Amino acid sequence: MGFGGISIWQLVIILLIVVMLFGTKRLKSLGSDLGDAIKGFKKSMGNDDGDKPAVEEPKGQTIDAQARKVEDPTKKD
Repeated sequence: MGFGGISIWQLVIILLIVVMLFGTKRLKSLGSDLGDAIKGFKKSMGNDDGDKPAVEEPKGQTIDAQARKVEDPTKKD
């Protein structure tokens, strides 16, 4: 069983028919137009920064990735 009762082979056949009808060039431009429309919608919903997230993370804080050896204070040589 596939997505909603449609098998993977039926989806492949539908995809091939769509590509044959519209062509790859037209589908490519349709995809980019859809992406631009989504970006414009997100921008109009209040995120004026474009691709930047609405909440900025603090910068300048790094994590030291080197492991440090910690000596046990109760252990004496």
